[in-house]
Amino acid sequence: MRPCRAEDLRLEDEAATARLGTALAAVLGRGDAICLTGPLGAGKSTLARALIRARTTPDEDVPSPTFTLVQFYEGADLSIAHFDLYRLTSPDEAFEIGLDEALEDGAVIIEWPQRLEGRLPPHRLDIELVLDGAARRARLVPHGAWEGRTIEF
Repeated sequence: MRPCRAEDLRLEDEAATARLGTALAAVLGRGDAICLTGPLGAGKSTLARALIRARTTPDEDVPSPTFTLVQFYEGADLSIAHFDLYRLTSPDEAFEIGLDEALEDGAVIIEWPQRLEGRLPPHRLDIELVLDGAARRARLVPHGAWEGRTIEF
């Protein structure tokens, strides 16, 4: 177990990225956001898919919300909304498609959070995923209720 603080994690392979998603799912609560940044192929979808499956079912269909902008999932005790903001032209569009309501009702995963232009949820974990040779590096930066939260990873 480790307290959540600003740190870099080396993720050796896709399985390690999925394990991080599963570990985050265990501590995700209502009103929480996980904001994922990084280039294509860095593992954002792998992390999001593992997190969602850990809170719903292992065989949950988790397509990328690139074209739909948002996908909703119902877990046993928490609803999760997965937003992909890449195609937005204005931060207001994220709120028009239900970002505030999703945070009130459950938790959110946001890909391309920079499209919100600073209008980020206060209780969030920012994760920047970058390619590091054959591996990945995840930079975790907690905000609000995420600060000091214990994660088993």
